[in-house]
Order: sequence, then structure tokens, then C-alpha cells
Amino acid sequence: MLRELNIRNFAIIDDLTVSFLEGLTVLTGETGAGKSIIIDAVHQLAGGRASYEFVRHGANKAELTGLFQITNNHKAIYEKLEEVGIEIEEDSIILQREINDKGKSVCRINGKLVPLSILREVGGKLVDIHGQHENQELMDEKLHIRLLDHFAHKKISTIKEQYEKTYYAYRDLSKEIIQLSNDEKQSIQKIDMYQFQIKEIEDAKLKIGEEEELLEERKRLSNFHKIFERANIAYEAISGDMNGLDLIGKSMGALDDIAELDSQFKEIQEIVTSSFYSLQDASYQIKSILDDLEFNPERLNEVEHRLTQYQTLKRKYGSSVEEILSYLEKISGELNQLLNRDEALRLAEQKQKKLEETLEQLANELTNVRKECAQQLSEAIMEQLRDLHMEKAKFIVNFETHKQFDINGKDIVTFYISTNVGEPPKSLPKIASGGELSRIMLALKTIFSSTEGVTSIIFDEVDTGVSGRVAQAIAEKISAISNHSQVLCITHLPQVAAMADQHYLIRKDVEDNRTFTTVSNITVEERAVEISRMMSGSEITDLTIQHAKELLNLAKERKSSQK
Repeated sequence: MLRELNIRNFAIIDDLTVSFLEGLTVLTGETGAGKSIIIDAVHQLAGGRASYEFVRHGANKAELTGLFQITNNHKAIYEKLEEVGIEIEEDSIILQREINDKGKSVCRINGKLVPLSILREVGGKLVDIHGQHENQELMDEKLHIRLLDHFAHKKISTIKEQYEKTYYAYRDLSKEIIQLSNDEKQSIQKIDMYQFQIKEIEDAKLKIGEEEELLEERKRLSNFHKIFERANIAYEAISGDMNGLDLIGKSMGALDDIAELDSQFKEIQEIVTSSFYSLQDASYQIKSILDDLEFNPERLNEVEHRLTQYQTLKRKYGSSVEEILSYLEKISGELNQLLNRDEALRLAEQKQKKLEETLEQLANELTNVRKECAQQLSEAIMEQLRDLHMEKAKFIVNFETHKQFDINGKDIVTFYISTNVGEPPKSLPKIASGGELSRIMLALKTIFSSTEGVTSIIFDEVDTGVSGRVAQAIAEKISAISNHSQVLCITHLPQVAAMADQHYLIRKDVEDNRTFTTVSNITVEERAVEISRMMSGSEITDLTIQHAKELLNLAKERKSSQK
């Protein structure tokens, strides 16, 4: 359940902290006082879409914090938080969200930064927000199958998971078959292109590292004359007419004679001796290279041609030899697939047929489970509708069959209803009024509330369009739901407000040309005044106060009878 909510700089709310209890909490107040803003804040904590418009004018960011209490019954929440490495202490979960004036947000769970998707997933398991727009789900026949499957969750989930896995495999395979079947001319063109490219690359006999070696060889061949001239000068200086090595040899001999006589020359003698032999070795190497040097213009042309070949292939197929060879492997595989297209198509069609058989079997199982649960859902809804003064209503789940498979199987599910005796059931969206839609959705929420496992259910003005005994029935139904889950309810109905275990009054005040929303937990006497206002409007009299107190006493009796 939601224990505490803190809102800062959110819409017209400056800084607000509200604590909630178990059971039914109602929020009432004049239109525009900010009741729905509080629900919007909870919606943002549950992962709703953020907007810079939520940030209070003049502030840099809005800050939202919600403290939720959970029990061991909420296994799905524990498992999800364990999966993302978030610890739960004292069965408490703290959701936090900051929204800046650019519309960007930061999300945390128990102090740990999480992506919005995780906040939304966890928030969806903690809070179920039911607003007027959800009634419109009943107006969309395509969503009726989702509501039925939600009711049948325990019986249908395993079969549906198997079906969806098979369906996605079937869908992907069907796309592959279409691709293999279509545009034979394009396939032939691709075969010709791939064969040409493969031959061009393979004929080049590319080797990793060869290009670097060729570049080095080209540099050597292009500078032959300079290399020969300078190497010859170096050799002559060391071992030729300039007698460089001989002179160093004399120096080495002279130092040998005195190294033992004066230790100062010992290290010098070693340096000169080492230099002599190093220069002698260098001389031999230069001489060997000079003997092998030969100007070969034909080889230079060969190197240039080979390097041009590398550059041409790199322009076409990749920026490096590794990329070219990787491309060769890729197109070789694609060419093989194209050349074996007929065989691949035959095998794919065989596999598709097997998947169709599996889908048909699973789709039939889905239909059987749905029809069994549809009867149970119809009976449960009609029982709830009787409590909501739709005693004559007849609710059925109508089934039709798709010719093709879709994500839900082959079933077309539509809710049908008849609200008057003697009238045949028709599609619910075509005949249900706004008040009837509210009652039907409330009936569904009542049925689902004991099994959904969410900690808090929020009703945002779902009682619009009803009055009198229907309003009283809705009030009692919402109160009954609060026996299973914490319920927060924004309402304009005095009957609903009277059933509350906790009653918050929302006011809007103006101070220093700024608008502020305040929330107060009102006493029993104050509740009578507020309910009187809801019943009569702005004029509150002793008679309306008396009627409000009678309504509160009646609500107390009704609540006692529910337990």
C-alpha cells in the first residue's frame, strides 16, 4: 500500500506530504483545486510519461517520492527487484522521480538509479490507476480479448506463452518465405553480382600484412639511388679509404697498453673496444647490403600494380584487408543461400506447415480455455451488475473466428450486453451509456481486485454520470474493493465520500500572486460539512448538514455489514 507521498514543485503544488492508511481514502474538493494533480504525481511515480509542463513555474525540477509497504504476497515485486539488484528493507519500497524543466527525468528505487522502464514495471505492480479514460477501453472491441485473458490469467498464461513463442517463430519464417519467393529477377542479379565480387576478391589472393610490406618495398625501390649513394659513403668512412675503423683500432690498441697501468682508462678502453667491434659489424652489414642492391624498375612496377589492386578493392569492399575478407565471407554465405533458394524455400515451407499445425493446436486450446472462463466472467459480471442496479442486464462474451492466426490465436472476442428485458444482446460499445460503462468497468475491477496483487488501486472520478441509488451502489462497491486493496478515490459523489476510512479535503489558495494546493485530513464534523457541500453545492444549511450526518451513519452501517 502507499504509505506516504511527497510532492515538490509539481504543477501548482509547492511542497506537500500526505500519509495514507489502509482501506478507502477519498479526496474531495472544488473543481480545479488540484485533486487530479495528486493522482498525476502517483502516475509519474509509477512510470508515466514525463513532461516539462509538470514542473511548477519558476522551479528547475519537480520532485516526487512515494513510500510503499508490501507483504510476502507480492512475490512478483520481490523477484523483479532482486533481478535488478535492489534490496528491500522492512518490506518497504521507495519510488523517487525528478522531472526537470526540459522534461527529462531521473528515477530511483530504494535510492538506486534505474531506467524508466524498470520504474514503470515495478510501479505497475504497486499501483493500478483507473480513470475515466479506462472506461473507453470497453469502447474498443479489440481490447475485450485482453480483459478476458486477464480474468483467465491462471488457466491461460502457460498456453498463451507457448502460443506467442510459436507465433513469432511462424511470423518470422513467413517473412523469410516471402523474401525467398519474391523477385526472382532480383535474385538472379544478386547472384551475378556476388559471383563477380567473389571472383575479384579471390583472384587477388589478399594476404594480411602484405600491403604494409609492399609499401616498405616501394619506398626502398623508389629511393634506390639515394640509398646506394649514402650507404656507400657510410661504408667508405668506416672501412674504405677514410680508414675510420683503422684509426679506431689504433686508439683501441693504445688504450689496451695503458688500461692496466691507470684504472682511469679501463672503462674508456672498454667503450672504444665495444665501439670498434660494433662498427666492424655494421661495416660488414652495409657491405653485404651494397653487394645485394640492384636497381629493378620492373619490380617497382609490379609493386605499384599490386598496391593499386589493394586500393581498388578497399574502395569497393572495405577499409582494410580484414574487412574485405569479412565481406567475402558474408556474400559467399548469401550467394550459397541464393543458389540453394529452391531447397531453402522447400525446407522453410515444410517448417512453416509444422508450425501451423502447432499453432492450430495451441489456438484451439486457447479458445477452449477462453470459452470456459468467458462463461465464468459473464456470471461474475452479472452478479456485480445486480449489486449496481443493473438487475436486468445480460452480459455475454461473443466469439468469432479469424481466418488467419494473430498474436491472440484465432479468436475475435467481443463483449455483448442487453440492459433491457426482451432486447437481444448487442456489442457493448454500441449500446452502453456512460453510466453503464462506469458500472461495467467497476464490476471488472471488483472481480480483478482480489487477484491482481497490486498494493493500491486509484479511482479518478470513475463515478461520473451516476446519481441516486446507483451512486450508493457504486460507493458500496468501491468500499468492498478496499477490503482487498488500499483504494484512493477522487470523487464528486457524497455517497462515496461517506464510505471513506480516511477523507482528505483539497483546497486551492492564492498567496502573493501564487497558487498553492493544500491537503487536510478532515475530522468527522468537517466531513459532514464537506459532504453537505457536495450534496447541495455552495449553500450549506442545518438541513444539509443533518442529511450529511445521516449519510455518514448509513455508510458506517453498510461498511460494518461488508466485514
